[in-house]
Amino acid sequence: MKLEFVTVDVFTDRQFGGNPLAVVVDGAGLSDAQMQTIAAEFNLSETTFVLPPQNADHSAQVRIFTPRAELPFAGHPNVGTAFVLAQRLAQDSSSPEVDHLMFEEAAGLVRMELLRERGAVVGARLASPMPFEMGDEVPVDIIADACGLSVDDIETENHPPLIASCGVPFVIAEVKDCEVLATAKPRAHIFERHLPPNRMTGIHLHARAILQEVDIQSRMFAPLHGINEDPATGSANVALIGLLAHLQDDPNEMMERRIGQGYALGRPSILNAAAEIKDDGTIATYIGGTCVPVMRGTLEIV
Repeated sequence: MKLEFVTVDVFTDRQFGGNPLAVVVDGAGLSDAQMQTIAAEFNLSETTFVLPPQNADHSAQVRIFTPRAELPFAGHPNVGTAFVLAQRLAQDSSSPEVDHLMFEEAAGLVRMELLRERGAVVGARLASPMPFEMGDEVPVDIIADACGLSVDDIETENHPPLIASCGVPFVIAEVKDCEVLATAKPRAHIFERHLPPNRMTGIHLHARAILQEVDIQSRMFAPLHGINEDPATGSANVALIGLLAHLQDDPNEMMERRIGQGYALGRPSILNAAAEIKDDGTIATYIGGTCVPVMRGTLEIV
């Protein structure tokens, strides 16, 4: 079996920045075990597999794998996959130009808005498949220990460390400043003891930015998913923007923030996050950015 794949760098405007993603553009016929093995072989934070949609009105079914597990939803895989499929559609003269794609995923339907510059697709923006949900608080000392920090490094004035989700749960914790953020180091044995993957995906740290190009700087650690640190995490940052919208003084204001991630890895990423509180009180979240193609090739499964 021969399968075409494409890799793209997501949430960046240049190659070798942002978060790399592998997209297997026709995963039909692969078993769950084969998908997991291929994702481990790529050894990127995520690999996606595109399958025919179950509903003909939708664009595709998309499955997302880390090197160790399948995810029900994730940000940068959706943005990168939409970019790849939109580029393929643009090469097909018989296909009409589209502005949106709809993906079927384990977490639900994910609507993708294509971003264009001078008529060409340069990225995508997603609406999270589930509204923001806030879960349990997590003790400060556990977060500090898991990230190699002191208890005093964790900022709790705005919110305590807590589990939040827009389809995938993360612990969201604020640190005092970007200097503290830069010193954080994940300690997998603390995750194993207190933060198992069936409870949350990883810890997402954030601080008020010192860089002029962004409002917030963040880092995400998920060692139990085979991701010691992720260069750009859409699913964590939509949970973050959802939390910030929940905390804001004016519930009628659309909150928009530019979030920088990946600087500690030498892969700077910029994610455009937004959240709005609906009339029924639910919080809808959005994340988007640009993409750059890097590699393409063929997988041979024997």
